[in-house]
Amino acid sequence: RQRQMCIRDRAVQFFFYTQWNALKTYANSHGIQLVGDIPIYVSPDSSDLWTHPELFQTDGAVHLTSVAGCPPDAFAADGQLWGNPLYDWPRHEAEDFRWWKQRIKHATSIYDVVRIDHFRGFESYYSIPAGNKTAAGGHWEKGPDRAFIDAMHKALGEGGIIAEDLGYLTPGVRAMASTCGFPGMDVLEFSDYDVRCGVHPTPGKILYTSTHDTSTLAGWCTRSFAGGDEPSGVEVAAKLMSDALASDAPLVMMPLQDVLGLGDDARMNVPGVATGNWTWQADEADIAAAEGKTAQLLRNNHRFWGEA
Repeated sequence: RQRQMCIRDRAVQFFFYTQWNALKTYANSHGIQLVGDIPIYVSPDSSDLWTHPELFQTDGAVHLTSVAGCPPDAFAADGQLWGNPLYDWPRHEAEDFRWWKQRIKHATSIYDVVRIDHFRGFESYYSIPAGNKTAAGGHWEKGPDRAFIDAMHKALGEGGIIAEDLGYLTPGVRAMASTCGFPGMDVLEFSDYDVRCGVHPTPGKILYTSTHDTSTLAGWCTRSFAGGDEPSGVEVAAKLMSDALASDAPLVMMPLQDVLGLGDDARMNVPGVATGNWTWQADEADIAAAEGKTAQLLRNNHRFWGEA
């Protein structure tokens, strides 16, 4: 039975990669690049931990001594207990980050651009004792920092990477992010200025109107700006998207929910909440709605729709 499952899993992977490579080839032939995401951590039941327990913080076998997460913040009062295995960074560095180089090279083989999630974790990471019920009892540990960055540059060069440099940013994290050579992220909803007066992204950073972890742009605008004689949240969001596309950002990323002008009913994920996430899917009615006011405002910007 185990052999049958192994053969089945290999067949599924074979057909998946066959179809994925065909999709990527088709997209690339039409001038479309695929941006993929790679999480900083692996699953506690992953084959990575099973085959290489020495690369993780374990008791010498596969039992974790510390796990990943993030401290209490505005998103979650008890922090976020992710439960992923933490890396034994000295061991990785002693092996010249061979495992990470293989992981990143694979990601860049199936995506044109790879966004590395929780990039700040390479400078310092939040460690929680295994068995804790919340993330509140954790502490910060030093990560590999420049040694990791240098190894990735040797393996990949300068391009093809987006650094997700969001979250709790210390001076050390800011220094690493600003010198790593990979573009970071600006999120419109996190701006510390009134975006209605103009969109001013950080030079060199990729501008996101929202992310999978935030409200949709229309949902955020409805809460933040709409009311009384003010325009609706959808109208404000459409203007902000047009302004973002007209800004100096080298690349603007807009989730489909934002392009469709959808509110928080279409939100993808709420950090710290374990259930009810990742259920939204676009349907024909949503796509048809893109022919309305939001799409019309976006069409005025040739950078998005092209000159035709």
